Amino acid sequence: METTTQAPLVIERTYNAPVHKVWQALTDREQMKQWYFNIPTFKPELGAEFTFEAGCDGDHSFLHACKITALVPNKVIAYTWHYPGYEGMSEVSFELTEDHGRTHLKLTHYGLETFPQTTDFKRESFNGGWTHFADALGEFLK
Repeated sequence: METTTQAPLVIERTYNAPVHKVWQALTDREQMKQWYFNIPTFKPELGAEFTFEAGCDGDHSFLHACKITALVPNKVIAYTWHYPGYEGMSEVSFELTEDHGRTHLKLTHYGLETFPQTTDFKRESFNGGWTHFADALGEFLK
């Protein structure tokens, strides 16, 4: 049986902030909880694992389990992303490119098709969530 792989979800933004400031917002626990999630066990180290609870629009929450798979300071951080007890494994990456004092973010989430296609795990839910966080990061950086 042949399976098809969906194109990854990609969200891109350019922020009026230097790359080191965006990197810090992506990797510093105290800054992350102001625009992203509160992840007390997060450590920006290759191979580090972390978990956090979050849900959609205040509905039931899901345990998210992640492991950092790529880490190049001021350039890229990537981690696996899955939900214990549910099918599927994905990876999200945040790639940064500096452009004359501004920073371009390319957020890519691979493997969404591996999750159960319920409302909570549909591509549209991830698109809405990542769009929200990319915009929240921009507000945080102002």
